[in-house]
This record gives sequence, structure tokens and C-alpha cells, in this order.
Amino acid sequence: MSRRGVIGGLSAAGALTLAGWPGTAAASSARDALITVMGTSDLHGYCLNWDYFKDAEFEDAEGNHIGIAKAAALIKEIRAERGLGNTLLFDSGDTLQGAPLATYYNVVEPITETGETHPMARAMNAVGYDAVALGNHEFNYGLEHLDTWIDQMDAPVLGANAVREGTDEPAYLPYVLKRMKVDTLDKPGTQPLVVGVLGLTNPGTAIWDRHHVEGRLEFRDLVESARHWVPIMRGEGADIVIVSAHAGDSGASSYGGDLPVENASAMVAEEVPGIDAILFGHAHQDVPERFVTNRVTGEEVLMTMPSFWGRRLSVMDLALRRERGRWRVTSKSALTLNSNTVEEDPEIVALVADQHATAVEYVNQVVATSVEELSAAEACWKDTAIVDFIQYVQMETVRAALQGTPEADLPILSIAAPFSRSAVFPAGDVSIRDIAGLYLYDNTLLASEVTGAQIRDYLEFSVRYYRQVPSTGAVDPADLTNADGTPDYNLDQIAGLEYEVDVSRPAGERITSLTLEGAEIADDRRFVLAVNNYRQSGGGGFPHVTDAPVLYNEQVEVRQALIDHATARGTIDPAEFHTVNWRLVRAGVPLFD
Repeated sequence: MSRRGVIGGLSAAGALTLAGWPGTAAASSARDALITVMGTSDLHGYCLNWDYFKDAEFEDAEGNHIGIAKAAALIKEIRAERGLGNTLLFDSGDTLQGAPLATYYNVVEPITETGETHPMARAMNAVGYDAVALGNHEFNYGLEHLDTWIDQMDAPVLGANAVREGTDEPAYLPYVLKRMKVDTLDKPGTQPLVVGVLGLTNPGTAIWDRHHVEGRLEFRDLVESARHWVPIMRGEGADIVIVSAHAGDSGASSYGGDLPVENASAMVAEEVPGIDAILFGHAHQDVPERFVTNRVTGEEVLMTMPSFWGRRLSVMDLALRRERGRWRVTSKSALTLNSNTVEEDPEIVALVADQHATAVEYVNQVVATSVEELSAAEACWKDTAIVDFIQYVQMETVRAALQGTPEADLPILSIAAPFSRSAVFPAGDVSIRDIAGLYLYDNTLLASEVTGAQIRDYLEFSVRYYRQVPSTGAVDPADLTNADGTPDYNLDQIAGLEYEVDVSRPAGERITSLTLEGAEIADDRRFVLAVNNYRQSGGGGFPHVTDAPVLYNEQVEVRQALIDHATARGTIDPAEFHTVNWRLVRAGVPLFD
């Protein structure tokens, strides 16, 4: 099969121009046709090109734009150019969680209680998706919430590898067959074509949202699931098979080996025969075009990932030839289009305008006054007051809940990570969006019992985040952080005790001091550790915490607890909660002031 591209270039205005249609070498006979498959992924609740945390249009250093309204404008251009009957549109998951617009209709006024149509369902229905795969974040708000959103969606929502606990019964539609009448070179809309799309979701949901899915759903291996379903789809008449997978292509996992591989999209391409192309997501990368050779057939499988938040639109072109009454793909190619080349689709903007306004009004509510500016800019290498605000609220919430229990007298510790270096509480008015900009995720709070030895292991695991530095000389924080690509959100800091991290030592040997009120902590001393559900369920692969006895789990959302605390106090004063209890050192000498 030829890799030679059948897609043309971008015009100065950003519109896609299709070179040689009709008349490409791939379309050399009257029975040849060309279809275009578009894809989005990891939209994360962004309908509009709006930064809710800055209360302004979105912008970043690379000039990216975001939102489904942007992608919709590109989709309309391509449909107009290629013909609606020759195009399909899919999404590969993580639709519901993320932007405050989505959060509002997930937790503040949840669609399960109000009957309101979720803004992502409203927008995606208007755009006209042909199928949508489930991402792991679709499960964040429970199965009832997910079922409600699925009912609101016009497009089928797919997840072949999610099955009912203890059975082989798919919990969601595994695949759908799209029956098209495609244009051939000499006859418009006359030839029937069946495109099958298989949806695969991420096995990590079993741990990341364990409290929602445990005992109800199982998440099977992506490769084995595809190996089961692809022949069935072919047997039911699929001329072309496309997989929409919420999984990256690295073959790696962010969790241990008890679950199937997290980022298995390339493995599916390599090991399962009969797949023509894969739209994949989860990894938040821009992968315009990748070819993976199937080990069984030797055929090349086209893969593409369209970044995240609507920054890109994947466009796959498949050139077809009809032989012996069936279609086969003769060449294929892909690219990703940048959504900053078009204006937002006014139809989508108008459709979600009221819901957007509601979300903007909500996040801009002032809930407290900060006595000084608190910034997370240095939170990845210094103990900062703004992260300690999270720690303090978590510890106080757990402390109150444990009153009167046998564990009430145990020392309470807390973990928190710097989710966003741009988070800031301004001096003066602090709004909900300021707090949401600090705590980006919809995590809930738990508390578990751990020992001193486990705390040490936990911290050693966390501080692998730092690169080892020389024993002398200046250190630039940019050269210190994110070792081996470890994200900031996997730098857990612990409050409630004191410790030093010697970054001149190798990983695994860095916690040189671990004390409580000046005394070294005994390995068998018991503590209560406040954690979020993502970490407690195995997210990030941190040791001990997943198996530790749970003492508290009232499903309190951490972000809402921060908002409630700030509202109740009315004032955010670091003198109340900020203590420098950890520092980076070299041979006991602090690395930074």
C-alpha cells in the first residue's frame, strides 16, 4: 500500500485544499473513491476559545486556540470541500471533564438533577459526530452521570473493552457500522460503503475511578478486545475498519502491571489484523501522521492524534478501489489542522452562549480576600503558601471527620502537588476561578493510615521528579525539575512533618531528614495521610497508599472544600496555614532561599 499523501496543503487563509480530486494517481479508475475521516480528542469540556481561569480569550506562547467551536469551523470547511457524503467525524474521548464550563454542569448543577443538556452534548450534536469513544475522564462523575450524557448524545458512544463485572457483556456499544453512499470519479453518491468504527477506552479507569466502577465494570485489554471485535465487524460487512482509542501509543502505563497496558494504541495497530486507521488520544500530543506495520499482514496502519482541547483537527484521507464487489484501501495519509487558522463557528458559539455565561458568572464570584499575593510559580522547588492552603484545608477536613474515632489522636499529614505553576491568589479579592486555577481536577478527598517507613518510601518515589545536580555551583530550576518527563502533578509534597530532599544524591537516597517536631520518625509510627482519590486509587503509581487502610472517604470534592473554606473564613491569610516544612538541600545546605 502506498503512503503517498492524497491530501493537499493549507491555503493562506488556513482552509484545506485537496490536491488532485478527482484525478489523483490513487483514483485512476472510474471505480475509485476517496473518503475523509476527521477526528478530535481530549476536548475536556472546552466549547469555546476561552480561558476561564484568566477570564479572557485563550492564548499561549505557541499561539494555539482551543474549543470545539474552532474545530467545528474546520469541519465545516472540509465537509463543504469534500462533500458531506464522503466525510466522517469521530472523537477519541475525554469529553466531559476539564473546563469550568463542563464542571458547572457536572457538579454545581449536575445534569442528572436538572435535566439540562450538557454543553458538550449540545455542541457535539450540533457539529454532527458520527461516533464518540469513551475516555477515562467520562467516568469521573459516576455511571449515572455518564449514562445521562450518553442519552443526550446523538452520536453513538463506544467502549468495547468496558464490560459488566464478571461477564463478557459490553457495558457500552462496542462499535458502529456507518453506511455511506460515496462519490466515485464519475458518479456522485452512488456506491455503498460500510465503515466500521470500534471504540476503546482506557483500562486505568479501573483504578482512577475505582469508587465509581468497582464491582460494576471491568476494563479489558485493548489488543484482546480489538482482536475479538474487528473480525466481527468485518463479518458484518465493514469495508473499512477504524479504531477510536483513548490511549496513547507509547506502550507504557502510569500504573503497575495489574492492569492492561494504558497507552496501547500502537500495540493494537501492530497486533490486530484488519484495521485501516486509528484515531487516538489520551496523551495530549499532536501526532499528524504515524504509520505502524501490522505484524500479521504486513499492512500499514495509519495513526493520528489531534492534540487536545480542540487545538487540532485530525484529517485522514483514504483512497479506495472497488474490486470483486468490495472496497479496499489503496493509499492513506493524515495531517492535523491548527484551529487558530479559523474563526469560531458562530452556530456553536450561540448554542452554548447562555451556559458559557453561567459558568463565567460562577467562576468569577468573589469568595474571600487574600491578605497578600500567593503564587505557585516556584511551587515545584519551594514550599509555597498557596500549596499549603490545599494542605491545610485537607488536614482540617480530615481532622474534623475523625473526631471521636480511635484514630483521632494520630498525627495528620497531607499530600498535595503543584498542578499549575501559573496559579495565583491576588492580594485582595479571590474568586472561584482563582481557586479552580490552583486545583484543576475534580478529585475527592480520602484519608488512609500509613507508617513512617511508608511515608519515607512515598517521598523517595515523589522526589524522583528532580534531576540529580552537582554538589556545588548554581542550579537553574529549569534544569532541576521534570526528570524523565515526570509531570508537576506527580510531585507530591507532604505537610504535617519536616523533611529535606538532597538533590545532589541519586534518586532513592534523597530524603536525608524526616522528622516530627524535631524528632526522627520511627518506621512503625502510625499516621493519617490525607490524599485525593486519584492518588489513593493508584494514579501515578505511588507506593503503599493504594493498599493502606482507608479511614475517611465522604466523597468531598477537594476543590469545593477549598472554595467552602475560603467562603466561610472570608480571609486567606498565610500566617494561619503556611509553614516551611520541606526544602531542597545539598549536604544539608538549602538550595534556594
